[in-house]
Amino acid sequence: MEQIRTVDSAIAQSAEVSSVLRNTYLLLSVTLAFSAVTAGIAMAANMPHTLGIVMSLVAMGLIWFVLPRTANSATGLVVVFAFTGLIGASLGPILNYYLATANGGTIVLQALGGTAFTFLGLSAYALISRKDFSFLQGFVVMGVMIMLGAMLLLVGASLFGYHLETLHLVFSAGIILLMSAIILFQTSNIIHGGERNYILATTSLYLAIINIFTSLLHLLGAAED
Repeated sequence: MEQIRTVDSAIAQSAEVSSVLRNTYLLLSVTLAFSAVTAGIAMAANMPHTLGIVMSLVAMGLIWFVLPRTANSATGLVVVFAFTGLIGASLGPILNYYLATANGGTIVLQALGGTAFTFLGLSAYALISRKDFSFLQGFVVMGVMIMLGAMLLLVGASLFGYHLETLHLVFSAGIILLMSAIILFQTSNIIHGGERNYILATTSLYLAIINIFTSLLHLLGAAED
């Protein structure tokens, strides 16, 4: 009898994992497409960069203060779409900036290709290998703290007229490394039963993808210069 319960529990857990994975990747695909639409609208409207920054701040406020309270309800889906729509629109001025430069179209396409290759490759590795990447949790937490500190440093320096380009490049490379770790950690967390909320999982993976894309843009743009 105990063996039957164990088998039934394993089957139920496997079904739940499959459901979370399916819902996560479905929602991730839809939100990325939605972001592409809002980015296109912002580009066509030639939205100013300052408005893009405001939208990014509002989007961050949504996932920091609103999403944790709504992630287990249908309202959480509304919040996710509002968040990804705002992030997509905030990318409009950035994309217009790069597209206006020499070989800008090539840079954007390379960044898109590099982002897709990184995400799909890491996700496939985590899914196929079934390796437990929970050991990355400490690295991810510490990396996020360092990222926020470096971001404040760079913003403060720019306000005083210092443009630390080398530090910007190191920061972008560090972001790619950190977001890659987050993709492995989050995917593994779903597979091994640590994450059961597909809305939160989607948000984490979405942020990783967007940060990898913008960091690659910066690095490729600097290399072109």
